[in-house]
Amino acid sequence: MTDKVDAKEKAKAVGHIPSGLFIICSNNGESKEGYLASWVQQVSFEPLTIAVAIGKGRPGYEHIMGGGTFTVNIVGKHDMNYLKHFWSGYSSEDNPFHNGSLELGETDNGGVILKGAKSVIECKMTSKAAPGDHEIVFAEVIGSYVNDSEAEVKTHIRKSGLDY
Repeated sequence: MTDKVDAKEKAKAVGHIPSGLFIICSNNGESKEGYLASWVQQVSFEPLTIAVAIGKGRPGYEHIMGGGTFTVNIVGKHDMNYLKHFWSGYSSEDNPFHNGSLELGETDNGGVILKGAKSVIECKMTSKAAPGDHEIVFAEVIGSYVNDSEAEVKTHIRKSGLDY
């Protein structure tokens, strides 16, 4: 291959990398926040560690980057109604965690559990990297909660590696 390959052409196959859909949530004690993510992956067995991509300015960014506990709510095919709150983001006035439009639970450490999620991973950042326009948070898994063991995980395939 040559370096002169068109960026759109290069990105076609990258978009075909399958991923799940996740709602990354934080709770700093004063406010709960969350955002829709598709770039989450296990990266280590010992310690059990995942990587999460996060763009600057995403809800919960400061809390997560500050080392606060956060949760990865794994979307299942059984219930996707709550996703509408996260597709395009939300204003502080329309925060679905504050207006009662989400059914919530809480982890032992105060993390956010979305009742509609298949399962939830509770994490804490151990390190980070900044390879481009998103930062990669490496987070140790500190808790695991299963809401629906029978539900199938929702997978996501993009049309291009240049957008979500």
